[in-house]
Amino acid sequence: MSPAEEGASSSQGRDDGPRAGHPEESAQPPREGVGPLGEAHEIAARISTVEQPLGRPGRLVDPRSPFVVGMVGAAGVAVTFGLVEVLVTARTVLVLIGLALFIAVGLQPVVVWLVQWGLPRWAAVTAVCVGLLGVTAGFLAAAIPALAAQTSMFVAQAPTYLKALTDHASFLGQLNDRFHIQRGIEQTLSGGTALVGEVLGAGVIVLNVVGSTLVVLVLTVYFLSALPRLRIGIHRLVPHSRRPRVILLSDEIAARVGGYVLGAAVIAVIAGTVTFIWLLIFGVPYPLLLAIGIALLDFLPVIGSTVGGALICVVSLTVSLPVALATAAFFLLYRFIEDYLLVPRIIGRAVQVSALATVVAVLFGGVLFGVVGALVAIPTAAAIQLIFREVAVPRLDRA
Repeated sequence: MSPAEEGASSSQGRDDGPRAGHPEESAQPPREGVGPLGEAHEIAARISTVEQPLGRPGRLVDPRSPFVVGMVGAAGVAVTFGLVEVLVTARTVLVLIGLALFIAVGLQPVVVWLVQWGLPRWAAVTAVCVGLLGVTAGFLAAAIPALAAQTSMFVAQAPTYLKALTDHASFLGQLNDRFHIQRGIEQTLSGGTALVGEVLGAGVIVLNVVGSTLVVLVLTVYFLSALPRLRIGIHRLVPHSRRPRVILLSDEIAARVGGYVLGAAVIAVIAGTVTFIWLLIFGVPYPLLLAIGIALLDFLPVIGSTVGGALICVVSLTVSLPVALATAAFFLLYRFIEDYLLVPRIIGRAVQVSALATVVAVLFGGVLFGVVGALVAIPTAAAIQLIFREVAVPRLDRA
């Protein structure tokens, strides 16, 4: 039999069509003279099967290849730079989100307490949110009319204050002679354009504060309602072998934050109530507004009540020097009672942070994130201290 006949007979005994899933032109035998490409076609036709029409996958690229290492490194630098840019650009928004989450975690023990009394969780969350909104509305209802009325009173009494400044025999006149208060007021009023700009700037600040407060309230409501799902989602991101330990640590941190928030609220109410009673007894003007200011400032540890007490002492000078001195003594005594009696009993057992760590944390928090940083400094320090004690210290002991 001739070679042509052998080829014909062999072609009759096989299916000349392409394999399933393999291109028809790839299934044809390569033409002569194609070279290495023809060899590749032969191998492609041989490895294409019915089960794997495109062949078996080859080996992955070597992760230690210089090209791969360079690409991964460049991608890591780009991602890190992008994250830093996002953090810097969205810093204000992230601070508001963190504050809302902090308040929600602090209110969580109240929700748990209501649930233990038989309320469904949605009803407990609704009750807490209504209470939070009620407190905010009550504060605004008490502060805004008082602020308007007392501002009008101040405007009406401004000529009396100016006359007292020019009286060298009065206490205010002596202060004016020493510190040149009247000259500073006249210089401020003479710069009309600058004053208008400052007033407009103050209005913008007030609008920003109101808007930020509303954003924090809305986010707090959402966080409080979604806190169990957030907790589960965060725990699912942890490897299974470490998940129980992370659950215990995160629950302890949440308990400390909740204890701190509730304790700080109780101490702030005590500070505002005691201040209001003192101001009423001695006839200091603007008692309600000053008491609310002390309650809000008292949320800032270490410096809040001190700054508020200094402001009230200045206002007390409008009554008399003895009243101002008595008010200063009152705030020194109250600060001693708060630091050594109220805070250790109400907050100290919850956060378990030393006095030195408290001061350092407040200073760093205030420098980095302003008032919000000082507000969350102590619970953040408590969380860092807990993680260091439970995670880092045992590893250092075993090293």
